[in-house]
This record gives sequence, structure tokens and C-alpha cells, in this order.
Amino acid sequence: MTTTSDICTLSAVDLARLIRVKELSARDVVGAHLAQIERVNPRVNAIVTLLADRAMDRASAADEALARGEDVGPLHGLPIAHKDLQPTRGIRTTFGSPIYKDFVPADDSLLVERIRTAGAIAIGKTNTPEFGAGSQTFNPVFGSTLNPYDLTKTCGGSSGGAAVALACGMLPIADGSDMGGSLRNPASFCHVVGLRPSAGRVPVWPAATAWSTLSVDGPMARSVADVALLLSAMAGPDGRSPIALRDPGAMFSAPLGRDFTGVRIAWWSDLGGLPVDARIRQAVNAQRHVFESLGCNVEDAEPDFADFDEVFKTLRAMAFLTGVADRIGPRRDQVKATILWEIDRAERLTPREIARAETTRTELYHRMRQFMDRYEFFVLPVAQVPPFDVSAPYVTEIDGVAMETYIDWMKSCYFISVVGNPAISVPCAFTPEGLPVGLQIVARHQDDWGLLQMAHAFEQANGTGRRRPVLDQ
Repeated sequence: MTTTSDICTLSAVDLARLIRVKELSARDVVGAHLAQIERVNPRVNAIVTLLADRAMDRASAADEALARGEDVGPLHGLPIAHKDLQPTRGIRTTFGSPIYKDFVPADDSLLVERIRTAGAIAIGKTNTPEFGAGSQTFNPVFGSTLNPYDLTKTCGGSSGGAAVALACGMLPIADGSDMGGSLRNPASFCHVVGLRPSAGRVPVWPAATAWSTLSVDGPMARSVADVALLLSAMAGPDGRSPIALRDPGAMFSAPLGRDFTGVRIAWWSDLGGLPVDARIRQAVNAQRHVFESLGCNVEDAEPDFADFDEVFKTLRAMAFLTGVADRIGPRRDQVKATILWEIDRAERLTPREIARAETTRTELYHRMRQFMDRYEFFVLPVAQVPPFDVSAPYVTEIDGVAMETYIDWMKSCYFISVVGNPAISVPCAFTPEGLPVGLQIVARHQDDWGLLQMAHAFEQANGTGRRRPVLDQ
């Protein structure tokens, strides 16, 4: 199996194994993916900075290291492109902003450092909205990234370039970040897997607010097993993050199989009255029998979502004030309106409103904890709508219900962000128009491993995750 198309359809787990046993070389694998990028990327605009020669040089070095018998990491020889919000030493990092269109960092982020240490080979950067704001991937530096299942639709965001690169076989693994759904939404829209891990599972550095738990970094791939492989390299303690969890990343390299007989699952109903597109409702609810076939006891139940929206929007606005405002400085005229809206809103918040958000968030955590004491998993849609027109910056209404802000259509994701439970988007179905739909599984506090096991069991029983887009030659 040596053709470009064959190599680019293999899983990351298989590619890593074949490289280690020398049935494929790192040069074979990186070269095949670079050829796929050359063929496909002009159609979808997912990879926005490419380092082909540098990547091939590093692939040669990887092969030489293996030939010398050196110990190699779990990602040895695998190509990856980092989200263009991650600082990468010596590689342009724009944050999707014209302010930083020529910025080249002097240091890697912790995530990039770990992935490189694990043996992966960086081939470039993936597209993202400006400063990661919004679940639609477009910016004034590189333009829009298109959904490979329908080039007139959005791929979601903010890890949209990563999701599209995976779906199109341009990468076997990718990293992303998630505040209100930025790992889960593009995974759903592009028929790949995106994990929002527990806060501290993947330590974040640099970070303007190191104690923050609202935004996390995490893995994306085409299968749950590949996500677990990447997480094994990303996770683990680090002194640069005060909230880093102590569990070693290697725990995620164990076999994913598990018996789910008798496990209690809560099945969503209306998410506190949120509008949900009928196609999403039908696609997700059709999966209930899959969990039942695994032996799970599925019950209609969901947490009380009162106050979740207010808390998230307050904390999100504060995150833009602490993490983005100083980087913009006086150049407000070069930034999109939704970012300025977030910063302006944060500046108008009163101390009492901020305090209420923090104390209410604690109450919501305990509300969710008590709910999950009864149920090991909670299943709901990832997004409330299927992929929408790429020319629309965001969804303005769902089933006749007007959205108040540019993020309201993502409540099904960001409600979960508020309480910090690990959550994953797994492919489950397609709409009648052929657009991907993801299913969201939420686990108990810090049970990332159990979540991966449940998602893997669902993925194997459902089977639709193997379908890939077909782009014209």
C-alpha cells in the first residue's frame, strides 16, 4: 500500500505502526499528505501556511533516527498542521488577523512543543476565524474554509481548517481549541471526531489567564482511536499550567474496548427550550437504538439549563477582554465587529455581574454533578443546525426563532463548556441533502477516558464515520 490515496486514508494509529515497523517511511507518509494538500487544498482552503520542504527534511531525519534504533514517540513520522492560534516557533502565526499577518513567534506553545516531542512533523497551519471568534471559519487574511461535503457550506469553527484537512485526507491528526464548541462544531460539520477534554487535561501555555477553565486545547482526528492517540501525547502535567491534571498522557494509549451493559445514559429532549433544526433532531434521535444495542439503559432526562446562557456570555466576554483586547490595542479598525462587541460588553460589566457569573457557575457545576451522579453519559446534538451557507457569518434564526447574538446558535455546545465536563463530537448521520451531523456525548467530571471508550463503542456500532467526501479532480 504505497499510493498517495492509500496512505492518506489510513488511520493515524495504523500509520504510526507501519512507520515503526518500517513498512512505510516518514518520507512516504509526509510526502503523500503533501501531495494530497497540493491536490485538494486549493478547493477548500484549509491549510493556510505550508512548509513542504521543511517537513520533508524532518521526515528524513525521523527515518534516520528510527534506523539508528533511537526511541521514538507515539506520533513518530505523522504529519500535523497546527491551528493558526497556536504559537509556532519560526512559523507564521496570524491568529486570522491582519494585525498579525506577518507575525513569526520566537517560541512554540506547550501543545506544539509536546506534539513535536512525540515525533509528529509540522507541515503548516490550519485556518481559523479571527482570534478564534465564532463557529464559522473565515478571516481577512486567508478567506473562508469550505465544507468538503458541499463547497457552498461552512465547515464550522473555530477549528475549521483542522476539521476540513482531516476530512479530506490532508492530515491524519490535528489540534484545535474549544471555548464554546470550536473542537466539536467543526467536527460535526465535517464528519470527523473532536474532543473537548477536561480543563487541565491538555495544559495551556502561554495563557493570559492561566487559571481559566473556559477554553481548552484538544485533539481532532477521523476516529476516536486516533483522537486517543493524539491525546496521549498532548495530556499530562506541566508546571507552566497551574490547573494541569496529574494523570499521565500515556493512560490514553490503552485499548478502548469496554462492556457498557447496564450503563445509564440520559437522552436530551429540548435543552431547556432551544430551537433545533428538524434534520438535526431526527438524525440524533435515530441513534438512540445504537446505545441500546450496546446494552445501555437510555432514559429521557437532561439537566436544568437555566442560567447557563448568562454565565457563558459573561465569562466569554471577560475572556476576550483579558486575552484579546491588549493584542488589538489601538488597531480596533482592523478587527471584526463581533470581537469588538465582546470586548465592549466586558468593559461594561459591573463587578456585581462578574461576581454573579462566577458564583452561579459554581451552582451550575454542582447541578450538573448531581445530574451525572445518576447518569454516566449525557447525549445531545453538537450543533442546533446543519452546515449553513458559507457566505453567512453566523446563524440568525432557527425554525423561525431569531438568534439574539452571533453565538446563540451554539448553545448546545457552550452550555457544556460552562460546567467543564469533557465532551466529544462523533459522526452519526447525514441530512437528506448529504450534510454531516455529529452526535455529542458528555461524560462525568474529568472522565475523559470513559468518554473516549463510550464514543469508540458508538462509532464502531454506528459505522457512518468511515464515509469521506468526494471532491472533483
